[in-house]
Amino acid sequence: MDRIHCILIAAGVGAGAGLGIVLAVPIVIACLGFTVCGIVRGSAAASMMSYSAMSNGGGVPSGGVVSTLQSIGTCGICIVVMAVIGAIGGTVAGAVIGTRTCKAGDAGAVSTIIPFTSQGMVEAAVNATVASLISNFTV
Repeated sequence: MDRIHCILIAAGVGAGAGLGIVLAVPIVIACLGFTVCGIVRGSAAASMMSYSAMSNGGGVPSGGVVSTLQSIGTCGICIVVMAVIGAIGGTVAGAVIGTRTCKAGDAGAVSTIIPFTSQGMVEAAVNATVASLISNFTV
């Protein structure tokens, strides 16, 4: 696989991962129990708050992890922070997954995994991704 295809694959993976991370962060924070209405009883957030309060003499410190996550759960994340989270996550995913995909595509036996009838970059990207995933789980 030539260099331009690897760059395009890495960019596509990075963009998709960056968008996925930006969309997932508020959902994960809400699932932990940090909501608009406050911390949900019996949730992971409640456990974190309890531990933080016991560790700090009965109060939850301002600017700590629990208070920051609750602030995000209540108000959301500003667009600048979302862009930074997406850029960092996308860059890391593109560098790691894109590189692994290109290495898997160079292995040679990629086209025999799934027989595609179409030609082009999409076929190569799908074949390389499937080969990378399969190579991660083979013994």
